[in-house]
Amino acid sequence: MKVIQLVFPLTLLASFWAMAAPADAAGANFRKATFAGGCFWCVEKPFDGLAGVLSATSGYTGGTSVNPTYATYAAGGHLEAVEVLFDPERISYQSLLDVYWRQIDPTDPDGQFVDRGHAYTTAIFYHDPEQQRLAEASRQRLAARHVYDKPIVTVIRPATTFYPAEGDHQDYYKQNPLRYHYYRERSGRDGYLDRIWGSGRKLLTERELRRQLTPLQYRVTQEEATEPAFANAYWDNRRSGIYVDLVSGEPLFSSLDKFDSGTGWPSFSKPLVAANVVEREDHGFFQTRTEVRSRLGDSHLGHVFADGPAPTGLRYCINSAALRFVAKERLASEGYGRFLKLFGR
Repeated sequence: MKVIQLVFPLTLLASFWAMAAPADAAGANFRKATFAGGCFWCVEKPFDGLAGVLSATSGYTGGTSVNPTYATYAAGGHLEAVEVLFDPERISYQSLLDVYWRQIDPTDPDGQFVDRGHAYTTAIFYHDPEQQRLAEASRQRLAARHVYDKPIVTVIRPATTFYPAEGDHQDYYKQNPLRYHYYRERSGRDGYLDRIWGSGRKLLTERELRRQLTPLQYRVTQEEATEPAFANAYWDNRRSGIYVDLVSGEPLFSSLDKFDSGTGWPSFSKPLVAANVVEREDHGFFQTRTEVRSRLGDSHLGHVFADGPAPTGLRYCINSAALRFVAKERLASEGYGRFLKLFGR
């Protein structure tokens, strides 16, 4: 569907993108994730700029030909895909999966929206057994939620050689913002995603949220209510572990930073993963406060105040109804094993 004139030899461009990788990537504990979801222009942007993502590169993978170009990749059996370089200490692979599912139609075996054919089909390319396990589990959970009226056909397969696309295809949304937005709208992608997820691309639809959450959990996370003090699940929880968003599962706070504030709500001196906690001004109740929400789940969590203990001086006053506690001994089995080292393991 997209016709772009080639300007540079592919080998030269591949070298350029290698040199353009973050300077601190060498030797760091970074990981790769690879996703195919139709037009790679549209898949690249949602990952680009996420906290913990170092780069998102459009390219070709999954085929048999070597050094494909935009003119030849489809004939070689490749798919348009995006390779994400990420820091697992700042963003989890599970979070990347959650973002991916909200960009595609996983029920279409013949392409994505106006782009038809094998080259535009959906696939998750895993780089290790843990990514395979998490990808398959996320697909099963999505199918169990009955968001779609057709079966999910997105395949999960081992990663193969990834070939970066030509320069004109990288950061297309930045280079050609008007054409990019026009393409997304006219292709039907945004309209479809809005119907499935809502314009906010929420992880769950309103109907799903009401079905899966208790009335109190729904009022707190979706309507910014406050649960009763001293009559909630975690205000006096003293077990070792982490607290994750009830809706999205993104890690938010650690028991190591929890303290007794005397308020009757769970209180923390800092987030476990700062990028997952978003702050915004709250002008309700005739006062200005700082609300905190989860980045991916967009759940209302509570508020942050400047009356906490050293060294941060902050008190994150959080509703138990917005959280799920994962005990230390269950971190590995639930996909949060990277946090075990905080607890001496």
